[in-house]
Amino acid sequence: MARKKEFDEDAVLLKAMRLFWEQGYEKTSMQELVSHMGIHKGSIYDTFVDKQSLYIKALKRYSEMVERSIKHRMAETRSAKEAIRLLFEMAIQQQEEFPEGCLLVNTVVELGKHDSEATDWVQLEWTYTVQLIRELIVEGQQSGEFSKTLNAEGLSYYFMNALIGLLVMVKTKWDREKLRQIIEMNLKLL
Repeated sequence: MARKKEFDEDAVLLKAMRLFWEQGYEKTSMQELVSHMGIHKGSIYDTFVDKQSLYIKALKRYSEMVERSIKHRMAETRSAKEAIRLLFEMAIQQQEEFPEGCLLVNTVVELGKHDSEATDWVQLEWTYTVQLIRELIVEGQQSGEFSKTLNAEGLSYYFMNALIGLLVMVKTKWDREKLRQIIEMNLKLL
């Protein structure tokens, strides 16, 4: 008969996510995870299989949190341009709230060449964001906010590239005013 877990799986997953986010995958040892999560090493293996599987689950949990935040904040916007601006503004807000930067960007930078499962997950999440941006551009074209001559697909890739660049710049603690100027220059394309 299996023992009942004596911990909240989501709570310890969030602790692991935070530690990976602060230190990166390679720098985080199993002993640090044990200490930070407050559970036994055996419980980590029983629940999450291994360090890499734990990292992927933490990455997925992070993605869920970001998507929920985007959807919640998008519901408050009144126009497609305002929604796209919001995506960029949220990247700047990370500078204060999460000085470690974006966990997805951090993952690709650290693990991009040697962890295909992690980079595949990041690619899937970035594809979601590209689709969201494309939908916003099409919505703006249909409402007359943006020119119908704009290539929605090409622009969605452009804006995704600009957003990733902004997320990297935020991590380097660039001046907020300079970051806002970057946002304004990008939005002029619309």
